Amino acid sequence: MAQKSFDEKIEENLKKQAQLKAQERDLRKRHSEEERKKRTRRLIELGGIVESVLGRPTTDQDKVRFMYFLNLQEKNGGFFSKAMNDDRIGGDAND
Repeated sequence: MAQKSFDEKIEENLKKQAQLKAQERDLRKRHSEEERKKRTRRLIELGGIVESVLGRPTTDQDKVRFMYFLNLQEKNGGFFSKAMNDDRIGGDAND
């Protein structure tokens, strides 16, 4: 059996390298998609929590009011972020 030339070995390695880069790109894309889906789910769940506390469906005006309220809480002492970062409130912070 004839031995491969250096050029053939280099070409073969370049093809393998291109395949590995494509696999890496696909894995990164899949990971990004999974993270985006997880974030979307969290946002939807938070919206559901807000509606359950309000006892009614939210409106566009509610989004503005809620953002204003949260910003005001932060300006007045960071109450919202303190409560959200307190592991003693509401169970496991890693859920």
